[in-house]
Amino acid sequence: MKMLCTVSALLLASQVAAAQAPAPDIILTGGKVFTANARQPYAEAVAVRGERVVAVGSTAAISRLAGPRTRRIELRGRTVVPGFNDAHDHLPHRVPTGRHFAFPAAPMIPGPARQQVLDTLSRLVQRTPPGTWLQGEISLLVLLDPELRRAALDRVAPAHPVMLKPPWGHGNILNSKALQLLGIADDAPDPVGGRYERVAGTGQLSGLLSEYADWNARRQFHGTLPDAAWARELQQYGTEALALGITSVQNMAGELPPAQMLRVVQAARLPLRHRIMPLPMTTAAGIRYGEWMGATPQPAPLTRVQGRKYILDATPLEGGALMRKPYPDRPGWYGRLNFPVDTVRRMLRLALMGSEPLMLHVSGDSTASLVLTLMSELADEATWRRKRVRFEHGDGLAADLQPRAKALGIVVVQNPSHFINPALSGAPNGVNFVAPFRSLLAAGIPFALGSDGPINPFLNIMFATTLADPKEALTREQAVTAYTAGSAYAEFAEQDKGTLAPGKLADLAVLSQDIFTVPAPALPGTVSELTMVGGKVVYEAKADGKR
Repeated sequence: MKMLCTVSALLLASQVAAAQAPAPDIILTGGKVFTANARQPYAEAVAVRGERVVAVGSTAAISRLAGPRTRRIELRGRTVVPGFNDAHDHLPHRVPTGRHFAFPAAPMIPGPARQQVLDTLSRLVQRTPPGTWLQGEISLLVLLDPELRRAALDRVAPAHPVMLKPPWGHGNILNSKALQLLGIADDAPDPVGGRYERVAGTGQLSGLLSEYADWNARRQFHGTLPDAAWARELQQYGTEALALGITSVQNMAGELPPAQMLRVVQAARLPLRHRIMPLPMTTAAGIRYGEWMGATPQPAPLTRVQGRKYILDATPLEGGALMRKPYPDRPGWYGRLNFPVDTVRRMLRLALMGSEPLMLHVSGDSTASLVLTLMSELADEATWRRKRVRFEHGDGLAADLQPRAKALGIVVVQNPSHFINPALSGAPNGVNFVAPFRSLLAAGIPFALGSDGPINPFLNIMFATTLADPKEALTREQAVTAYTAGSAYAEFAEQDKGTLAPGKLADLAVLSQDIFTVPAPALPGTVSELTMVGGKVVYEAKADGKR
């Protein structure tokens, strides 16, 4: 009873303060407003003045605040949520050159086999001018096939640079033409954190590039393409994101060279909040820690550069995540750490010494255990809690590791679409990964959601609430909160956004259906009918469904 009185008093005080202030610029009334604010989870209406929310409450109370110039938006029962904050994406998504192809089953297992890939390439070569890049998405079956490497690709495409990679971004198969154009010779040394596979008994590159060898090559390729093409891709992303109610995106920025990324962002001028999190590349000599030094902290009005990300291991799909138990289909194989332990220790030391937030790709449970141990050796728990070190994916943060993670202030950013892949539930490598979703919340570990795949938040909410293990599935309110308030906390922005409450930025979306009650299969069909960023309506669907 005491808590209810306190909440009522707070709401009354905020409404009285709002009534005494200038009239709001916009009010949205007559709806179902999910605030993601534990003190007031649901309301009927919102008032906005300037770029911030000034009141949240009943339709009657908010309507009384309106003045003669206030824009009134009648929600007609529609659902309003805080703008979605995609806590983990890689922008831009598409490569604006060459011929792209994929197979209907490529993202899943087993996907197309070797001969199907080669036949497809052979047909594309016949109708594509020589020198055109041929880029395809392949399955795990092809990635792990030792017979589908550079030599096999050269036989069908000697004059076309070919790049084949799986949708989850770990591994890439190139032919000789592609290696030549990227300047990767047979005597190229492995970069730190990555590997060039070599033909057994020779020094010749097989064409398979793993981890930082792959990402270095991709960035080099992307850097040869014009800024204008990348800016168009980024603008297309912005259009799609706003139509889905995404008002913030946190970009693991490894796709473009730093200077080019900044130029592209300045040209694109995204109409949503964009956080660039630098992902430094490596050479044979080490990590390029300083490659983003001196970058403009705010290269565009809604864009800021903040943080550092490092990828410590791969994934259980291709057997690269470092595990505490061996992979069932590979006796004695535990996966691998991308970097020497001393290098991981240095990453953590740099995070302690500086102000840049640290993001670590952590997939395997052995990787998670190692990082927690190193953190405990380097500083006390209170110091680390202030740093909010992020585990991107954090799939291996098993139950026995969760108390340590909570004590050290680890923030986990999960990606629901990763757990629809059968390879994570026992096929084909026998690793049985249970998605830690609800258990992380129960353990008190800050938890956010990001795409790292399909950007549709409603698709990802469906995945997060219908996991194979019902004990780990989120409720819809938990999923939306993780996608909004959780993501804001993950970027130290919880004082400004993530919930709909007085004083917070007016970033919100009016949805086409009630995502808290519609049948789960209907969730992916949801769209935003009105999206607001900082109190400005930046997207509004017309009555015919068009913008």
